[in-house]
Amino acid sequence: MQTTGDEIVLFWFRRDLRLEDNAGLWHALTSGYKVVPVFIYDSNILGKLEPEDARISFLRDILDGINKTLKKAGSSLLTISGTPVTVFKSLGNRFKIKSLYFNRDYEPYAIERDSAITDYLKELGIPCFSFKDQVIFEKDEVVKSDGKPYTVFTPYSRRWISLFKNDQIKSFPSETLLKNFAPSGSGSYFHISDPGFICPPVNVKPPHLEKEHLADYDKTRDFPSSEGGSYLGPHLRFGTISIRDVLRKTHMVNRVFTNELIWREFFMQILFHYPYLVEKSFRPEYDKIEWLNNEEYFDKWRTGTTGFPLVDAGMRELNETGYMHNRVRMVVASFLTKHLLTDWRWGEAWFASKLLDYELSSNNGNWQWAAGSGCDAAPYFRIFNPETQQQKFDPGLIYVRKWIPEYGTSSYSKPLVDHKYARERALSRYKSGINN
Repeated sequence: MQTTGDEIVLFWFRRDLRLEDNAGLWHALTSGYKVVPVFIYDSNILGKLEPEDARISFLRDILDGINKTLKKAGSSLLTISGTPVTVFKSLGNRFKIKSLYFNRDYEPYAIERDSAITDYLKELGIPCFSFKDQVIFEKDEVVKSDGKPYTVFTPYSRRWISLFKNDQIKSFPSETLLKNFAPSGSGSYFHISDPGFICPPVNVKPPHLEKEHLADYDKTRDFPSSEGGSYLGPHLRFGTISIRDVLRKTHMVNRVFTNELIWREFFMQILFHYPYLVEKSFRPEYDKIEWLNNEEYFDKWRTGTTGFPLVDAGMRELNETGYMHNRVRMVVASFLTKHLLTDWRWGEAWFASKLLDYELSSNNGNWQWAAGSGCDAAPYFRIFNPETQQQKFDPGLIYVRKWIPEYGTSSYSKPLVDHKYARERALSRYKSGINN
């Protein structure tokens, strides 16, 4: 690629993979300079993934869609593999960079990464501008009267709702400014960087945000055989849809659904304020629990062969599709931590390797909730009975039979543990550990 000699600004795509209603992108496109859009296949992240990770397929599809739109506008997308610092050093040799624009991320690695890039570019006299985009409220915008973060969801959600005004959500119509991207010309700077992944095709359902669909969300969301979910997770994770747009379309349609969006922001601000949660329990006493950590049991859990139908169906759905129904997620997490007495970090890591909608903050927060070790923890003595959960939420065995074709035959696994015994064992171990 030949440098044009003109000053440009860079926009760094990350968890905001869309051209519509993109805060940082809008600011870049209104800067007065032509914008070069960049996506980095971050080797610090990809190096931890399996070569066949389906999320890379989804990511490639998204980037391809963005590039096709940009090409129609006479521009194109630059994608590069490598560590961010190395990539930005190379970009500095290829462009006359006036400034860098990006949307903020709140996970520990992202904060460290962005700080390193910002410091490096500032040394070169290149300012960096960051913006709030993936949340409605960030960092310290929803805190207690003394300025401390909420660590219990209910008061946090009440404060969030009191601050939220639907008609005050600002729009960032970046999609109307495509002419302000730098022209690619005859020597297109679009570069497909191959991160070396052998990715199978992936089927990601579009989000269901129709008012008619969400009106009964509170009544249908717990039944895994229904289509009552929003299927919004992967789209929020990768930013193919704006959270502002989601709330414009859905606020006040169903309060339970809105609460799910607030949970996401709650867990984000918890991880932001307490980054040690990546490795440790929010409640330190829960790290004293004597886990069994039986590898054979864990293997049966992750492959869906525990002999508990709802657990097994959920794990098979996850392994095959990268998705699991939310009610079932709670059941399988409770089963692993309570019935099998396996450290919640084992389950968290498995979900992290499989979920298309994996977000560190939500995944960590929900697993700690299931284990009882989190900030907004359920009492440790609340243990889901997977059999009664199945009877209540999949009474017709529609979900179970879909994912366990051998169910009801001699080929299906025998129960790995006795529920009553496992429950009593968990109560004893938890009580002994946290009171030690």
